[in-house]
Amino acid sequence: MRNIILIGMPGCGKSTVGVVLAKILGYGFLDSDLVIQESENKLLSEIIEKKGTEGFNEVENRINSSINTDKTVIATGGSVIYGKEAMEHYKNIGVIVYIKLPYDEIERRLGDLSQRGVSIRKNQSLRELYDERIPLYEKYADIIVDETDLTISQTALCINKKYKEYISEMA
Repeated sequence: MRNIILIGMPGCGKSTVGVVLAKILGYGFLDSDLVIQESENKLLSEIIEKKGTEGFNEVENRINSSINTDKTVIATGGSVIYGKEAMEHYKNIGVIVYIKLPYDEIERRLGDLSQRGVSIRKNQSLRELYDERIPLYEKYADIIVDETDLTISQTALCINKKYKEYISEMA
């Protein structure tokens, strides 16, 4: 249980917060989206364009299910929660932290979705995607951190505090 797995909507800051958190803890840092891109030798947006959202989600599930690390902060893609095997695997190797942000802030941060490689179905709005994913993030989370009005450093410190409390409760 010595990994921290960050989940949440695209744009909530998983990768940015993850790097800061890893430094605070003295852990390694891994961005699963970069592992996917390296493994497939394509950008996320190219994988989605070629394989569709379902095909991308299968690739994401397969690769996330095979990540084995210790003492690592893992920033996942926003759609990782669609992969049952990946989420079961992450439950077994670490503590899952959901970085929560209100819809308006996610919308403001994201901008052009096509450039980010967001797994969103054709004709699905960002609002519909947000509403679909929130219950899944909450279902899988061991810890929920509401990032509203927090800086990156404050979010990382909050996660660190809640993580240490969670670990001591589990001991």
